[in-house]
Amino acid sequence: MATRHIRIAIALCAGAGMAVAMWARLSPYGLPWSLTLSCVVAVSGTISAATLHLTEMFAVTTHRCKAPGCRYIVRVTGVDAAESRRWQEIAAAHPGHQLPRR
Repeated sequence: MATRHIRIAIALCAGAGMAVAMWARLSPYGLPWSLTLSCVVAVSGTISAATLHLTEMFAVTTHRCKAPGCRYIVRVTGVDAAESRRWQEIAAAHPGHQLPRR
């Protein structure tokens, strides 16, 4: 759980850094504060969300069905080895196989 908090903090810091950079680039133009604020908030939110998504992408464990042509996937985060193994067995023995569309 602590690693998730670290990833969130990284994402917020990246968003805040880009918000400051955007404010610094827009301030010389003398734009109304509402327009500057909306641009800064949009950039901050986008960068924070993208950074969080990218950092969580590396923390995900993916288990796939081993049947040929089956697309069943289970993605888990923050589980111990026993729980990950349980999800791996669930993915291998799921009741309905989803074949790719042609």
